[in-house]
Amino acid sequence: MTDVAAEPEALTDEAILARFHRTKNQPTGSQTLGFHILSVSQATKSVEVEFDAKAELLLNPMRQIQGGYLCAMLDEAMSVACMVASGMTHVAPTAEMKTSFFRPGAPGKLRAIGRVVKWGRTIAFTEGELYDAEGRLLAKATGTAVPTPFQQYKK
Repeated sequence: MTDVAAEPEALTDEAILARFHRTKNQPTGSQTLGFHILSVSQATKSVEVEFDAKAELLLNPMRQIQGGYLCAMLDEAMSVACMVASGMTHVAPTAEMKTSFFRPGAPGKLRAIGRVVKWGRTIAFTEGELYDAEGRLLAKATGTAVPTPFQQYKK
């Protein structure tokens, strides 16, 4: 018998999705945005998420979703993609993000795709797209994030 600790077993995509669905500690920012994860893929380092954009919380005076909230939705999708890419061992705080807006967002269901283009030891490169209920592209973002093991982040 050896004293070497066994490597933790890798999580399946289904196990990661179930973990997100059963969490009781969803961040308040995610709650405000109406975040709900639809699918994850460790193979493509990507996630698909849905946001339920509430008019009473997210609109500007023109009755459109304020651009900062659209950025937050993209940031959320890209950050969750980083967690998935790490096998749920790391968070990846955003270091830099650029967003391009293509059309205004209306309240209701929005869908985002977040992906990790490259996962490195000290930096991750991310991309995201945000779509309205009709599938029209609202905004795109690119970003860089800092992979940080969960145990270091909690300190």
